[in-house]
Amino acid sequence: MDYDDDDDEDTLEQEEATQQIEKSDSDEDIICVVESAPVIEKDKTQPESYETDLEIEDSEKTFTTGQEDLYLEACKLVGVIPVSYFIRNMEETHMNLNHHGLGPKGTKAIAIALVSNTTITRLELEDNWILEEGVLALMQMLHENYYIQELNVSHNHLGSGGAKIITDFLLENTSSLWSIQLAGNNFKDDTAEMFRNALVSNYRIKELDLSHNSFSEKGGEQLGYMLVLNEGLQTLNLGWNQLHSRGAVAVCYSLRVNVTLKTLDLSWNGFGNEGAQVLGEVLKINSTLSYLDISSNHLNNDGANSLSNGLELNETLRILKMSHNPVTLEGALSIILSVKRNPKSRLEEIDISNVLVTEGFVKQLNGVFSVHPELDVLYGEVIGTISKRVILPSALKLIRTYVVSQNATIFEFFKTIDHLGMTKMPVAEFRKALTVQKKVPLNRIQIRELIKKLDPYETGTVDYR
Repeated sequence: MDYDDDDDEDTLEQEEATQQIEKSDSDEDIICVVESAPVIEKDKTQPESYETDLEIEDSEKTFTTGQEDLYLEACKLVGVIPVSYFIRNMEETHMNLNHHGLGPKGTKAIAIALVSNTTITRLELEDNWILEEGVLALMQMLHENYYIQELNVSHNHLGSGGAKIITDFLLENTSSLWSIQLAGNNFKDDTAEMFRNALVSNYRIKELDLSHNSFSEKGGEQLGYMLVLNEGLQTLNLGWNQLHSRGAVAVCYSLRVNVTLKTLDLSWNGFGNEGAQVLGEVLKINSTLSYLDISSNHLNNDGANSLSNGLELNETLRILKMSHNPVTLEGALSIILSVKRNPKSRLEEIDISNVLVTEGFVKQLNGVFSVHPELDVLYGEVIGTISKRVILPSALKLIRTYVVSQNATIFEFFKTIDHLGMTKMPVAEFRKALTVQKKVPLNRIQIRELIKKLDPYETGTVDYR
């Protein structure tokens, strides 16, 4: 239930009159029928479990109403106070109702109003305690609404019952939904089989977030089996589960045959060197994965060495995050030297930010940068040096000084290093261009800070216009 401050009693009193509306001039008409009346038959056959009550019903008459009126009627029907933010933004493409305290009934009212909505494509309902009742209303709504493409229902206490409702819906493979976030819903191993069955044949879902749940080794095995057969998923987040070695090994083995997955987050799963060993073998042959997060998984130098064997041959991985593992200087050197030995490596970023390094490591790293100028490596403190804060001039300030001396502009400077001439560059290409140009000498830190300014949301693209 939502108690928005800007909902006043006058508005609610005015809406009492809408119960007698005979006809509305709204272009977006919705037919409403009563609960006591028989269910209206539809042309489209629906599964029995989805025969929906997402229609306001009146035993006397059928009438049409605008979307705002429909939502207010729905709120009266289920007994909740309307959410003014929802009313104000019904015509936007992105509806963010995270942390609104909707509860299952408030969610049902939202779902009723969205049945005929044609503008919202991204719906966020994180942390609203919607429970099974709320998610059932949403899935019923999605049987009618083919405009919503992205759905976030993370942290909503859905449990096994909610997982069953969602996976039954996904099994039909009929909606326009391509991204669904389900983090933190207390899904356990019994639900992993549900997701396996639903996603083996579903090719529409491209992004799936199952992080912060309770999948263990058995769940990991089921999800690994799913990845072997799935032909649609491109992004999968399994971070903050308890896959451990056997579950992680099953997921990693699936990458030997999976040809669609590009982004995989396995962080905080504690799979150790056994998982790293399988990953190293997989990276030798996988040709699609471009982003891999294995942070905080109890990998030591042996695990790093296993990964290095794969990185020596891999030609597609761009981002490797492996911080918060007990890797030392030896393991870090193994990783970066494997990249140096691979002329076809496409790595752009390696995160080993908790590893303390030496000046010798930094020199070795500079040698790697000479072969791969597009690469950035995040590491910890340099051992044996006096830690003092040195304030360097920003890259933009140095570039500005240079262009002023040349009677030019910063835009013109960037254009000279942009071989594509598109005013937009992939981050790796931009980093490489700034590294190899000689007009304004910049170090890696200055370049990194400049990229943060020009790509603050980490889209992977720098727009220097």
